[in-house]
Amino acid sequence: MHWFNHQLQHLCDTLLLDLWKPLLPEDIQAGEELHARVPASSLQELKGCLNQHLISYEYVYYFLKGIPLYFCEEMIHSKAKALLGKTPLFKVLIRDVQGQLDSSMAREGSSHWRVPEGYSYTVYHPMEEIYHWMYQIKESNSELVTQHYLGMTYENRPVYYLKISQPSDKVKKIIWMDCGIHAREWISPAFCQWFVKEILQNYKTDPKIKSFLQNLDIYILPVLNIDGYIYSWTTERLWRKSRSPHVNGTCFGTDLNRNFNGSWCSIGASHNCSSLIFCGTGPESEPETRAVARFIEKRKSDVLCFLTIHSYGQYILIPYGYKTDLANKTSGSSRDWAHMIGIPFSYTFELRDKGAYGFILPPDQIPPTCEETTTAVMTIIEYVNQKYFPNCVVAVTSGSQWLWLSVLFAWTLS
Repeated sequence: MHWFNHQLQHLCDTLLLDLWKPLLPEDIQAGEELHARVPASSLQELKGCLNQHLISYEYVYYFLKGIPLYFCEEMIHSKAKALLGKTPLFKVLIRDVQGQLDSSMAREGSSHWRVPEGYSYTVYHPMEEIYHWMYQIKESNSELVTQHYLGMTYENRPVYYLKISQPSDKVKKIIWMDCGIHAREWISPAFCQWFVKEILQNYKTDPKIKSFLQNLDIYILPVLNIDGYIYSWTTERLWRKSRSPHVNGTCFGTDLNRNFNGSWCSIGASHNCSSLIFCGTGPESEPETRAVARFIEKRKSDVLCFLTIHSYGQYILIPYGYKTDLANKTSGSSRDWAHMIGIPFSYTFELRDKGAYGFILPPDQIPPTCEETTTAVMTIIEYVNQKYFPNCVVAVTSGSQWLWLSVLFAWTLS
């Protein structure tokens, strides 16, 4: 097993593969899926390295010859197969990543957004349209929604969040949700917009929403990494980090989800500014991270739940990423930081899918992704509401949901 892991790690380092899963070569484990993107110009070198390290390349080369970019799982040669003791699995997940990117960009570029009532929640929107949407939402729902300034990005763009609050004389507790901390994860901002829509469309008739809005205010930040998100639309669709320059402008961007002051840069992060998981020059070195941290710290006694929305993988992560025995260990994440400063419930949602499309999830997956995630988020909020305000709750959650939540929250509080 150690031999096999080492060979794959060496291969990733040598060819500078764009790892999608896991993000670090040292997190590659036998028996786990490996997702990577490689330029077609490196195909011959890849072929030689696979041959050298006894990893079969025949089917990879057959499917991908002449295609600009690709995305695949590893296939293990017979020697590695003997070490693993099972038949390896190989399949091409996306045969033409560039083609998928081009078609997606063309489709999204045709969005008709300037009519407020015609805003579509089933396509991805560039930042200009999201800014406009936020303004229209607060104007059209002034009895419930207000828009607030959080801070500025490195490239001097304003960061706003929406506050959904039922008018009341009492001081209420807070549920925080942020989206778009990683630029290429477009499904994340799409979900934040969808969730706002669901609240506004249903709060007058849904007893669950009516109940928790009596006690809880919902703060929603649709896009945190605005500079990176815009860059992913204009220049490089698969860009992940922010856009701050480092080392005299020789590399750009910090992974904002490695930049929080929670066991900063101790594991699952890098001091190399060229890395996808560059942790920054210090804790909260980035203006976007610093804006969130200062805002939450001032209100930490009132924040009961911190939710941060990502993709992909279809799972929920609990604190602490640097202590877990699983792959993909992390440090400096907003989830860990929030729990460390005393917020009781802190979770990372990794939305669809499991790798068939990865970071370029087609728009037709927006509705099912957002529907299932809305159900999960609503259930968590309902649980928090019942826990802290037991005399004000409408009992509408199913037994199976409570069982799932009991396990989830037990892990968080342990």
